Amino acid sequence: MIIIGLTLAALASLVHVYIFFLESIAWTSPRALATFGQTREEAEAQKTLAFNQGFYNLFLAVLTTIGVVLFAVGHAVIGATLVFAGTGSMLAASLVLLISSPDKTAAALKQGVVPALAVIALSVGLSL
Repeated sequence: MIIIGLTLAALASLVHVYIFFLESIAWTSPRALATFGQTREEAEAQKTLAFNQGFYNLFLAVLTTIGVVLFAVGHAVIGATLVFAGTGSMLAASLVLLISSPDKTAAALKQGVVPALAVIALSVGLSL
């Protein structure tokens, strides 16, 4: 279960790097506009906020990835702590999105299901 949890955490990191790309680099691109259901005008008005938010997603991905790597090289306590901090924050952010914007349920699930599974699998694996 530990390997499954770490694999899911790494996958969650990749998803959040992609979210970073969409929010901070490609915010006004056709792909980002379609993904976030916005017009170009709306995206332009929110560009600075999205840029900043994208970096939050990147930092969570980096935190989680460092945790996975540290766990893999034998620093289990530090690694697990970082993985739980990163994926737990991803999960918490998805819950905030779900509660504050129910119309964005699909986005919240895309953002939060894999981190939730990572937290569960790693918790179970460490408790065995």
